[in-house]
Amino acid sequence: MIEPVSGPDATGAGGGNAHDARSAALRDFARYINPQKVRVLKAAGLDLIEGAREGVWVTDLDGRRFLDCFTSAGSFNIGRRHPRVVAAMHRAVDSLDHGNFLLCSAQKAELGAKLAEITPAKLTCSTFGTGGGEAVDFALKLARGATGRSKIVSTVNGYHGHTGFALSAAGRSAYRASFEPLMPGFDQVPFGDVGAARAAIDGDVAAVIVEPVQGEGGVVVAPDGYLAELREACDASGALLVLDEIQTGFGRTGRWFASEHSGVLPDVMTVAKSLGGSLVSISATIYTEELREFLIPNPFVHLSTFGGSDLACVIALETISVIEDEGLVENASVMGAKLLAGLEELRSAHPEVMEEVRGIGLMCGIKYREDSMGPRMSFQLARHGVLAVYTGNDPSVMRIMPPLVITEGEVAFLLEALDAAMRDLASGAGTESTAPSGPRRRPQRQPASS
Repeated sequence: MIEPVSGPDATGAGGGNAHDARSAALRDFARYINPQKVRVLKAAGLDLIEGAREGVWVTDLDGRRFLDCFTSAGSFNIGRRHPRVVAAMHRAVDSLDHGNFLLCSAQKAELGAKLAEITPAKLTCSTFGTGGGEAVDFALKLARGATGRSKIVSTVNGYHGHTGFALSAAGRSAYRASFEPLMPGFDQVPFGDVGAARAAIDGDVAAVIVEPVQGEGGVVVAPDGYLAELREACDASGALLVLDEIQTGFGRTGRWFASEHSGVLPDVMTVAKSLGGSLVSISATIYTEELREFLIPNPFVHLSTFGGSDLACVIALETISVIEDEGLVENASVMGAKLLAGLEELRSAHPEVMEEVRGIGLMCGIKYREDSMGPRMSFQLARHGVLAVYTGNDPSVMRIMPPLVITEGEVAFLLEALDAAMRDLASGAGTESTAPSGPRRRPQRQPASS
């Protein structure tokens, strides 16, 4: 049983000064940045300020330790502050800076070659950005420019970022309504509905953009054959297929990229988040040589001052090397199977709370019986040392996406915490507290093969 604790732990954090620092940070965040965000997080028991970070764990300023299952929507595949990546950053800053974006860069060239090596065949060309929305923006600009068409098809409840073209493709009206009119020529179809997609993909469509697994949409895995059907429909109409692998890429689903599960080759792939190794912001739009032809007469049609900076490329290369050397793609598959099996057992044990388990690899979702259980379970899980948040487009689904370095012992810790949290949800335990207390200790790390 997980026992709560307050005050300092073995890290030396905690105590009055730390509590004061947390209160001051939350006060200033509310005053100068976003007061409603502080209110929402406090209601969910997540008004913590991160302190020490290591592997799958984060310790807040009050000395409470949490297993990170949100990972900034899948940004920390290799864990928090992996020592190899931190060392690579230290080496890089001794001689590098962002670099001059207008000039050619050895670091960009090396990362581009590596991405061509690990991505599906024919995806050999890259354009770098700083975040996922920027990668999607360029993907859709490229699709329109290369095809000479204007229409873009996306999916209901899909998520592709909050910038111009990306926001127009977003599948949730709450993100879009305040900023309309948005970019013209965007249509949406239900995710997984082949008939609706085929009806929408006509001769005016430049591209179809879709996530192999909808992240913010509630961790919804594409039905069998769906991506293949989209590929066939795109080929028939001359449209491009853009796969958004920003959350699903770099081993998250037990393959390097989620499209590999279906064997479907996109024309364009967007990646970001975990490519930065938890230390830097970097994204990439990866596409075929055929599409690169559009850029030959237009070499400066899309620029990003800090996209693929020399420092970020060094970190991205080391991140990919860590994934390869530590077998993290395979570990995601093995640990993901254990986690999903454990979640199914919990669903059977707590049918009044859990309705469905979804996912693939270490991209898992728990669908609760009602929307309010998402925030309430975030609160209860935080009390038991787990940081987890419901998905943006479906608050009834909690995303469970721990770092790929998670061990069998840590999976067991997570499942025990979920079990305890669901029992506490049913009994109302802990609701008199305004902040989670965190676990007494973390389990000893075990080899992934144990």
